[in-house]
Amino acid sequence: MLPSVSRCARHITVSLSVTRPLAHFRPHMDPDPKRPIERTIRTKLTDKFKPDHLEVHNESYMHAVPPGSETHFRVLVVSSQFVGLPLIQRHRLVNEVLKEELSSCVHALAIQAKDPKQWGMDPTLGKSPPCLGGSKGDRTVEEKLKAGRD
Repeated sequence: MLPSVSRCARHITVSLSVTRPLAHFRPHMDPDPKRPIERTIRTKLTDKFKPDHLEVHNESYMHAVPPGSETHFRVLVVSSQFVGLPLIQRHRLVNEVLKEELSSCVHALAIQAKDPKQWGMDPTLGKSPPCLGGSKGDRTVEEKLKAGRD
């Protein structure tokens, strides 16, 4: 396992206390113990923003990374804490909450941060563009990844 990933994959004990039900909560969005980074992202965003709606999508499979990676994410956070804040400030708040993950194991984070009124007018999640390749054409990627795990 890569050293930076092992820092993010530490064991975390969390008790989730939700003060109000998530408006569009779907059971399949529950934290998965097999996805520690996704679970950490979900927990930190829930604790900080008490969202009306939260989606955390691992988009790593769309990129040139090994299967099962947790490096590329898209989040949708709907919270009353965003009311009156400009988009850049909302993104800064999300980035601040996830600064540890962003400085170690998360390579890319797409953020949609809406207040409840905005979400009510447009309850959609943006789609990520296809990966342009990055290292997909680099035949030495597997060697580099293996060297990073050793």
